[in-house]
Order: sequence, then structure tokens, then C-alpha cells
Amino acid sequence: MRAAVSLALLVALLVVLPHSAAWFHAWQPEASHPLYSRHSFFALTLSHVGLVVAATSVAVAVGLGLGIVATRPAGRSLLPTVRAVAVIGQTVPPVAVLAIAVPLLGFGAAPTLLALALYGVLPVLGQTVAGLDQVPKPVLHAADGMGYGRWRRLLDVELPLAAGPIMTGVRLSAIVGVGTATIGSAVGATTLGSPIVEGLVGNNVAYVVQGALLVGALALTIDAALAAVERRIRRGQS
Repeated sequence: MRAAVSLALLVALLVVLPHSAAWFHAWQPEASHPLYSRHSFFALTLSHVGLVVAATSVAVAVGLGLGIVATRPAGRSLLPTVRAVAVIGQTVPPVAVLAIAVPLLGFGAAPTLLALALYGVLPVLGQTVAGLDQVPKPVLHAADGMGYGRWRRLLDVELPLAAGPIMTGVRLSAIVGVGTATIGSAVGATTLGSPIVEGLVGNNVAYVVQGALLVGALALTIDAALAAVERRIRRGQS
């Protein structure tokens, strides 16, 4: 229900905002151009979502892989380091990762994608390790007793039982990605942060509000959709 309401809000904003120049002019009469028009709001939303989906997919693949390696017998020695990196990495602001990526890749979507992927790995990695560590030992012993090999036990037992916590990490990674992609417009990426950055530079509050409304609606939509998936997974585990 929450996902449907959030999506309806996002769609309503995409339909109404392009025709709201009179409203913003009445609110900000001193602004000569009260409605952002450099790119369409729909195109900005598609570009924003594309960056988030691509970066989150990479983050999930890398974070899940590292989490699995760190919880295998051969990789147990890496577990304390992995946990420390996951915790410490959460304290590094996304803008710092973005600032490091720009000198390497230049301006545009590339540094933003790299920053999103790197920062998005951390919640997936942390939740993968936590989820796999929480799988009950008796269940693992039962799988071993039934003749499950290492990979079959991982795919058929451990990952399904750890899917709830892992999904929490995916959800957090995606939401962080929405916010970081917004900041990416400061380094040339075309996202919903573009009207916000242009509004801040040009002292146009109307642009800032237009971008913020769409970013907020998009974040709510993605969070609600992934929360629904997470709830379904957890119900299936109970």
C-alpha cells in the first residue's frame, strides 16, 4: 500500500510540475525563470533511477560476494577486517567518496556511478555477514547430515535463511544511492540534483524545491518497494 501511494505521488509530481510555472512565479515573483527547464523532469528521473539501479546492482554483487567469502572457513580470518571496514566505511560521507572519484574519472556520470557503487557495497557487505552468521548451527549440521555439499548448502540453506538481513542491506544501499546520485549533479551528472545545484548556484529557491520534491518522492517510492519485498521475504522465512 505504501509503495503504491509513494509511486502515485511521484507520478503526480512528474505530471504536475512541468505545468506549475504560474504557482512558483506567484511564490517567487522575483525569479525570472521560476520553473527548471534545462532538462525535463521525466528525463532527470530516468537518468537518476538508471544510475541508482546500475550502482546498486554492482554493490549487491560485490558486497554479497565479499560477505560470502568472509564467512567461509577459508576466509574466516578476514571476518574481523571485513566487519571493521563495514563499520568504519559507514562514517565516511558519500561526498568524500565522490570527491576522490572525480580526479580519477573526470566530471559526469562515471565518478557518480563509482561513488554510488563503492559506498553502496558497505551496507550489503555488513548485512550479508550478519545474516549468514545468524543462520542456526543445527540447520547447518542437518544440511551436512543430508549430504549437502558446500555450494548446495550455501545456495539452498544459508542464503535463503539470510535473505531478510541481506535485503535490508540492499534497501539501505539503494536509498543511499538516491541521495548520493543527487550530489553527483555537482560534478556534472544529470540527475534530479541538477535543479537543486542550479538553484543553489543561482539563488533560485524554486528550482531547489522542485528537485527536492522529486528526490524525496523517488526515495520514498524505492524504499517502500524494497520494504515490501523485504517483508515478503521475512514472512516466507517465518
